[in-house]
Amino acid sequence: MRRVRSRFIVQLGMFTVVLLLIGPYIFHLKLNEDVGDDAEGYRRWQLRQKAHNQLKPPTREAADEAYEPKPVESQLEEAPVVKEEAILRFGETGNFEPSARKISSKPGENGAAVKLPSNERMKAEITINEFGFNMVASDKVAMDRVIPDTRHKECRFWHYPESQPSASVILVFHNEGFSTLVRTIHSVVNTSPPELLKEVVLVDDFSDKRHLKTELEQYVEKEFGDLVKLYRNSQREGLIRTRSHGAELATGDVIVFLDAHCECNRNWLVPLLDEIRKDRTTMAVPIVDGIDFNTMAYTPVYGADSHFSGIFEWGFFYKEKLVPQRELNKRKHMSEPYRSPTHAGGLFAMDRKYFHELGGYDPGLKIWGGENYELSFKIWQCGGSVKWVPCSRVGHIYRNHMPYGFGKDNDPFMSPIHVNYMRVVEVWMEDEFKEYFYTREPSFRGYPIGNITKQLQFKKEHNCKSFRWFMENIAYDVYEEYPKPPPNKAWGEIRKSGSSLCWESGSGQPGHTVGIMSCHGAGHGQLFRLNVQGQIGTGERCIDSQSGGILHVIVCAREPSGPWEWDKGSGMIRHKELNKCVDIGTDHKLHLKSCDNKLSSMKWEFKEVFPWKRS
Repeated sequence: MRRVRSRFIVQLGMFTVVLLLIGPYIFHLKLNEDVGDDAEGYRRWQLRQKAHNQLKPPTREAADEAYEPKPVESQLEEAPVVKEEAILRFGETGNFEPSARKISSKPGENGAAVKLPSNERMKAEITINEFGFNMVASDKVAMDRVIPDTRHKECRFWHYPESQPSASVILVFHNEGFSTLVRTIHSVVNTSPPELLKEVVLVDDFSDKRHLKTELEQYVEKEFGDLVKLYRNSQREGLIRTRSHGAELATGDVIVFLDAHCECNRNWLVPLLDEIRKDRTTMAVPIVDGIDFNTMAYTPVYGADSHFSGIFEWGFFYKEKLVPQRELNKRKHMSEPYRSPTHAGGLFAMDRKYFHELGGYDPGLKIWGGENYELSFKIWQCGGSVKWVPCSRVGHIYRNHMPYGFGKDNDPFMSPIHVNYMRVVEVWMEDEFKEYFYTREPSFRGYPIGNITKQLQFKKEHNCKSFRWFMENIAYDVYEEYPKPPPNKAWGEIRKSGSSLCWESGSGQPGHTVGIMSCHGAGHGQLFRLNVQGQIGTGERCIDSQSGGILHVIVCAREPSGPWEWDKGSGMIRHKELNKCVDIGTDHKLHLKSCDNKLSSMKWEFKEVFPWKRS
């Protein structure tokens, strides 16, 4: 018995010595196993700790500082490789999924349309004229109303890594309706995980509505405290520059831009953040649902099983089309994000530092328009990507008209939007693609767009890819809808020879008849172009004859060809298929009649006009 006890004591002593010698090594292996199977795991742990330590409450002093854009860094920071992935587990509710909310009986609940009594409709029309949407209906809708879940059924079962970047949601506004603005704030706060929502940054672009002064300040302070921060511009800057201001004031890891009349759907934020967590050079774009400007009804623009992406036609009107199968094949699940050439511009998320490394928005862009292309082209051509995220859905009120103008930047003969387009074209396109734009809008050629030296220098210093690369690899499906435009044979006002009477397309909407009016030289509905393949266009529309031989505005055929020819010698414009020529009717509309070169009413000339050159 003593011998057994002695042997046990000896073995225990030997085990203790071995443990002291190799224990630290075993512990080290275990630590490495916890943080990852290589150095990347430990690096990822360090990044999380650093991000966590940086989540400090922002100071109010930022509101008093003058806005100065941050300098563009000489090199874009390399995107870290992240190995953690979201996991789809069917039947197991996702870790960030919120609990279901009870639907009340209040107006507009579950996205239903608000029906107004007859005695309130006149007041509603007044508010539509003032704000672009029905504020009488909006005021009846609860600030935290329940809206229908429009996501794909898979979205409820995604499990995302718990460690996500923090978000600053930026809302800029100018003379916004009170309830639509405040409902947007409530929606952001109510549908975002509190541990991820760093702040909501409100930036007022010099509004003059009384309800946006003290009333808004008191409401925000009472309802949200320090979570929502309100800043004000000292002069009108426009949406683009005001967003840049908001990005400078933000302190979250990710900046999320929303328009000031939105409602966020279930678990909308995390899918956006997760795309940026995986790759900081990704712009993440939510799928936008529609909120009716008149009834506040919330309805999906697209079905949950169909995917669209953002493209453009050659005059830079924003368009959307079904995602090519080539892109869909890169995914395993219907609800996974996918690449898109561009986006509508109003709603998206980006890594805050990456946004500034890119130079943010071109500071030469005015008010709004074209900023979606400028940022999308810059991201794609300089190494990043734009992805639409099906599991992130946000409702947006589409106004029935723009209720305010461009202020000091207003020019009746050259919209700031078109100047913005030209800056984007001149910076990011090569000559071949520039020519497509100027073929579509020939009267813009030569307009002074300001200095673009810094933008071109950025493109060169960062070895950004060509626009041809972008068209061949990212926006390759644009050509399917909008082929390369043929050169113009003639363009300008189409005048009755020897007179001051011009073709006039009016609103330019399909179905509108083409008439004859006094030439005004301001362009708009009096600018036409005839290409070498016989198509007469005006803006994004075309001209053809319909019932009774009257000329109408139509949607252009996919192929840029048409039935028209103009004989410069005789001045006649002939419809080749019908073998008839354009004449002026007694109703002052344009008709097709048997060609007769003796009739002065059949003789036409093109006069190139540049409205912006008018003094």
